[in-house]
Amino acid sequence: MTLRQAQGTGAVTEVVSSDKAVYAAGAVVWRLVEGKLCILLIHRTKYRDVTLPKGKVDPGEMLAQTAVREVHEETGIRVNLGVPVGVSRYFMRPKRQKIVHYWAAEATEEAIRDSTFVPNNEIAALEWVSTKKARKHLSYPIDLEILDEFERLVDDGVLHTFPIIALRHAKAVSRSDWDGSDASRILTDRGRRQAKAIVAPLRAFGVRKIITSDAVRCMQTVAPLAKALDRKPVETELISQDAWEEGRSDVRAVIGKRVRARKPAVICSHGPVLPDLLSELALATGTMHGSYLGSASALEVAAFSVAHLSATNPGSGIISIETHVPQA
Repeated sequence: MTLRQAQGTGAVTEVVSSDKAVYAAGAVVWRLVEGKLCILLIHRTKYRDVTLPKGKVDPGEMLAQTAVREVHEETGIRVNLGVPVGVSRYFMRPKRQKIVHYWAAEATEEAIRDSTFVPNNEIAALEWVSTKKARKHLSYPIDLEILDEFERLVDDGVLHTFPIIALRHAKAVSRSDWDGSDASRILTDRGRRQAKAIVAPLRAFGVRKIITSDAVRCMQTVAPLAKALDRKPVETELISQDAWEEGRSDVRAVIGKRVRARKPAVICSHGPVLPDLLSELALATGTMHGSYLGSASALEVAAFSVAHLSATNPGSGIISIETHVPQA
């Protein structure tokens, strides 16, 4: 697995899977109780400790998918991921490192009511506490470092965010092997596997709106997601490769509409178009340009970059960008 993250206009860090590392993911789950911020701690039965919900990556999973699954399995609460809040690294035993990625994740009142959690052999109890109390209760200093980053978001007023996701279409039949028009090229078997593999990771960020180039390979890429969400994608030539090559594209119009809507969305397009897409997103949010935009737009097939924008302070620009690459 590969995951690159950038906070604001900072440097991009890249994590690539290794046989010598164990990967896991989790979240700082938060809610407002009578206007006061609380986060969720778990009391583990076996280890007799207090920590943040997290767990190991299952075979074939992407990290964002793992985080949402583990939060639900440990707490019974279904969440959507917000801004990444750090990575913890520690050794389980000599030469065996554990790497845990964390996101902020709001627990809605509905999700809390729907939780079926009961104490079990793994989790003895759940506890909602203030961040101040969390510092006293957490068992490990490494969790406090994650809490530091979470509180920075709180202090900056950018905890409540929504994502705009730039997705490159999955693997398609090459031009040299295709007799029809470029726009009619279809996905390969590998591409169809990739399209299915990214459904859960995209859903982890709460995506509801799907915008796609009208090229067949893009529409086929988002088809499994659309089916899972029971949503009809918006198909447009404004972000197609044909329109881009002919000077007819209008990425600005597409991005502007999504930023104004302030709702989670995925935009599926083509390799050559993606740099313009990310550049327009920076312009639409007043974010300084930097090398991080190049990294976020240089996507492999079926990879996607998640740009987190403040839902309450639009002048804050891009809060964070992270890039996810599927294994399929």
